[in-house]
Amino acid sequence: MTTGQPETNLGTDLEWCYEAVHGVSRTFSITIERLDEPMARHICLGYLLCRVADTIEDAGHIPPETQTELLNAYDRLLDPADSLEAEAFMAEVEPWIPDDPDADWEVVAETPRVLRTFEAIDEEPREIMRDPVRELVDGMAMFTDRYADEGGLRLQTLEELEEYCWYAAGTVGTLITGLVARSASPDRAEEMRKNARSFALLLQLVNIAKDVENDYHEENNVYLPAEWLAEEDVDVDAVTAADNQSGVTNVIQRVTGRAEQYLDDAHRYLEVVPERHGNRLSAWAIPYLLAVGTMRELQERPEDVVREGDVKISRAEVFAVIQQFEDGVSRAQLRELRKEMAEKPLHH
Repeated sequence: MTTGQPETNLGTDLEWCYEAVHGVSRTFSITIERLDEPMARHICLGYLLCRVADTIEDAGHIPPETQTELLNAYDRLLDPADSLEAEAFMAEVEPWIPDDPDADWEVVAETPRVLRTFEAIDEEPREIMRDPVRELVDGMAMFTDRYADEGGLRLQTLEELEEYCWYAAGTVGTLITGLVARSASPDRAEEMRKNARSFALLLQLVNIAKDVENDYHEENNVYLPAEWLAEEDVDVDAVTAADNQSGVTNVIQRVTGRAEQYLDDAHRYLEVVPERHGNRLSAWAIPYLLAVGTMRELQERPEDVVREGDVKISRAEVFAVIQQFEDGVSRAQLRELRKEMAEKPLHH
């Protein structure tokens, strides 16, 4: 891997990376704002490396076989033993970058900048991050290849949905846990590793349940299990049709129910996460609580996913959650907050 000529001002590159995260993910932006150095930069860079692959995998305008080729090239770029240069990867991906790129595609366009900033951090955290990122990239390439004939993902079973969730989010959980667990006792580190998958699958399943319309119309992907849709007499290519609203709503509720099964293990993850090397409990507790609130909304009005295109908790509730941590929240208080948010909006 060669990232091209480095700029002399890595501080400028890192500043750009922080701004980029704010543009592509509200949730990760909140997380990184809660972290101190050096954890903030490590999580920021790890997330952006994953986002490059995620954007390519989500691109409905790129043929699946080309998506697979681009993801395989990106994996080579991340491999220290490979000679592929960043310029060669960019030559392959640039024809697919939209003329008016959104924040996600701006990150793809700046892949060399993200990589050289990543390569400038200390060796230990860099190598902890590399394997999970490459596992994510390889998994996404596997899925785009698996459904190349369909032109978009059409997941068939709950098992396949959770396999996809592993590559899309579980790998990120492995990355985060590898960084954070360095300063934990052996017992706590083991407890984190044991529950990291549940934490990641909880967040990813909630995202899938709330984003059905966007995933289909913008990415040509259907993550709701085809076997569950078939039980409701819904064709996978008609998930947003008005006359299928009732059946799709039932499947959304089932996915939400599956996510709920991971709540307790995800909570145990938070109970042992250390607050060292710039890590903070609030960085991970806030996304957890926002997922709890989103699940509440999905259970109360799942039809809005199809009718209005999305289900979100209000900005007022997001602010209220963040404000709780400004005032200080202990691990013991987390369970009460979770219980309250599962029943009603926190700001009420």
